[in-house]
Amino acid sequence: MKKLRKIFYKIKYWFRYEAKFAHKHFITGVKNLWHWFPTIWKDRDWDDYYIWILLEKKLIKQAKFIGKSGIHLHAKRDAERMMTCVRLIEKVREEWYRMEYMDYHKSEYHWDDIEGDPDHKQLRIEELSENFDNYFRKYPLVYKQVIKMDRVVSRKDDKSYIAMNISWENHKRAKSLLFKMLNQHIESWWD
Repeated sequence: MKKLRKIFYKIKYWFRYEAKFAHKHFITGVKNLWHWFPTIWKDRDWDDYYIWILLEKKLIKQAKFIGKSGIHLHAKRDAERMMTCVRLIEKVREEWYRMEYMDYHKSEYHWDDIEGDPDHKQLRIEELSENFDNYFRKYPLVYKQVIKMDRVVSRKDDKSYIAMNISWENHKRAKSLLFKMLNQHIESWWD
């Protein structure tokens, strides 16, 4: 009898408060299916890349909605913050900071035969030119931080190693900033 009463109460509650919006919920659901279908179709479970895609798409969609509706006082600012997070997600997902240091040098890659092993080759990287000093000037604080690291101290003369570590630090900083922004603001992003 209690179960029947509970079911009756749920139906009564649904009919009283939600039934009048059922058609709108249905339309919104169909729109969401249409919007998300291509993303979900391409989604795979083996890489963080796809998590970034889902988060990025959700933030873009929500930023457009909140920025356009402008119901609350800081709607435009919240939409801007969301789009900043989207840009950070793109940089982290594409590993932009990790690869940035490669723009500051030119190298040739050669696959050399290994003596006595005709089935395998060895990679030899020949650095043709480098301009890491400009890269170091671009990130002076990170450069100082990296120079003090234990793993870099023994290789202070190797500019490419220092540049690579700066790129890793910048990538970590971008992720930290992204999650810091999400942590501080995500609960206020509603309309």
